[in-house]
Amino acid sequence: MADTLMEALGIETVELDKDKVVMRMPVAGPTHQPFGLLHGGASVALAETAASIGTWLNIDQERQAAVGIEINANHVRSKKDGVVTATATPLHKGRTTMVWDIRICDEEGRLVCVSRCTVGVVPRR
Repeated sequence: MADTLMEALGIETVELDKDKVVMRMPVAGPTHQPFGLLHGGASVALAETAASIGTWLNIDQERQAAVGIEINANHVRSKKDGVVTATATPLHKGRTTMVWDIRICDEEGRLVCVSRCTVGVVPRR
């Protein structure tokens, strides 16, 4: 999406489904922290993007919007370069909130970050 955080971080969509969203992000300059490793904030941005888009796929897009309410993340492995892939699956799909489990893995399928994100469903203005 042009002129968004997704574009700035190089986030790409791999798979979009109401019950599974897969997105990919490069690990390079814009996603690095000062010591040359994947920035935890970049992982969180990737996770929330996947959860928000997953929620958006499950709502009335003409009348409702998806907004992040809460997110947590555990960074379990460092990464210097390459690509990470986030797979988001819903844990709860309610009328006003959805909760998503997001697992971010490296090219070998090793867990880099695990996150849980709650997304609100609100009326569009």
